Amino acid sequence: MNLWHFFIHISLLLFSFAVSSQSYIEKDSLKVESLNKTGYDLRLNDPEKTLSYGYRALQLAEKTRYDNGIGEAYRIIGIGYYYLGKNDKALANYLIALSTFKRNNNLSGQAKTYNNIGNLYKEVHYDKGLEYFKKALVIANQLNDPELKAGYYLNIGIIYYRKENHPTALKYTQLSHSLFNKLNNQLGVTLALQNIGVIFKSLNQPEKAEFFLLEANKRAKSADLNTVIGSINLTLVEIYKNKGDFIKAEQFLNEGKYYAEIGKDIKLQSDLLKKSYQLANSRKNYKQALYLLQKLYTQDSIELQNTISKKFGLFEEQFKFAAKEKESAIKLEKAKTNKIIFLASIMVSLLATILIVILYLNIKKKVKTNKILNLLNQEISLQKENLDRVNHNLEDIIHQRTIDLKIKNRKLSEYSAHLSHQIRGPIATMKGLMILEKESLIEDKDFIVEISKCVNEIDDRIININDVLHNLSEPGLIPKPVDKENKS
Repeated sequence: MNLWHFFIHISLLLFSFAVSSQSYIEKDSLKVESLNKTGYDLRLNDPEKTLSYGYRALQLAEKTRYDNGIGEAYRIIGIGYYYLGKNDKALANYLIALSTFKRNNNLSGQAKTYNNIGNLYKEVHYDKGLEYFKKALVIANQLNDPELKAGYYLNIGIIYYRKENHPTALKYTQLSHSLFNKLNNQLGVTLALQNIGVIFKSLNQPEKAEFFLLEANKRAKSADLNTVIGSINLTLVEIYKNKGDFIKAEQFLNEGKYYAEIGKDIKLQSDLLKKSYQLANSRKNYKQALYLLQKLYTQDSIELQNTISKKFGLFEEQFKFAAKEKESAIKLEKAKTNKIIFLASIMVSLLATILIVILYLNIKKKVKTNKILNLLNQEISLQKENLDRVNHNLEDIIHQRTIDLKIKNRKLSEYSAHLSHQIRGPIATMKGLMILEKESLIEDKDFIVEISKCVNEIDDRIININDVLHNLSEPGLIPKPVDKENKS
């Protein structure tokens, strides 16, 4: 009973340990998801913090082997690098994230990563960017996720805008705005409003553009979206410059520069510098315009080099990743082959061990059977000896019985003859006496005496027959002399 209690105690300890371990894993998984979400939410305000949260999430996810958390952490790190203008590092992390999500069959993660890669290419290769956005949209439709679809519609609209297909761009952006509005996604609504304003400005409808952009600006400020505010102001500066309202243009330009610096968006700062030159030139402040033009020339050269570098960096990074993926696939295939060989070896060894055990048990059983058979043979031999002995005795007994039967048969034959010859005489005498007595030719007294003699004679002969029949040593039935004196 004590041993039984011990086993129950150990089982309960193991169960509680398993439950607590599972609880810790789930707790760590939730922490990973929280870190990733925080990093993502900070992408527009402080991309460096996005990187910090992404790396913390990655470290914890790898420690707990939370694969989906690992994939999402790499994606968040890529987003951080993207907003810091380091597209090659962004792509490297996106590709790792995509590979992780594919391995775990995480469709939502794959769609988001395709979208992120599309954002990289939309700056340098429109068709490539559109290809990734459409891949993301296919998965979003498959998952029937309206929030994902809204984001992809927004990005597809951007690509068509940059390809100067403004009607198609407006169609996708309005679809995005409608979905974000239904979902009450304020960030999505703000970005969609900004893009609608930009498209209307390109369609030469400045009033509509101004309306949507001012609404977007107000929403962005309430949500502390620094880079978004700077980007919205970039278009508002152009609208007010074209209207000749240089005061408002200057106001939104300075505001945009301030938020671009807070958001550490280098490209946005460069774009606002261009607007500064255009505004100075429109205001005929040529000295300021010349100074800004010199800065722009230097910056444009650097930006062109950066754009070319980014483009080549993206393709080079993708090529490197493809090579790594191929190498990993080869290693994985080799590992699978080695694993199969290893498992086959184990199976062969196991089968060989089983065969040896079976042979050993068979031999052991055979030895045991042989021992039993030897014992049975010995017993059978002993029984055979006993049977031979019994048979021999039986033969002697049968022989003796045969002799006895022959003697008895002979004596019975003699008895039969004896009865016929020896006993028949007295009986015939008795019959004669009876006839004489019947005819009254003999006296009663004499009759009785003679009858008594006959009876005694018959009795003596019967006793003699019995003695001879039961005594096999007697050679035969020999009539004993009758002691006439005694009988009388």
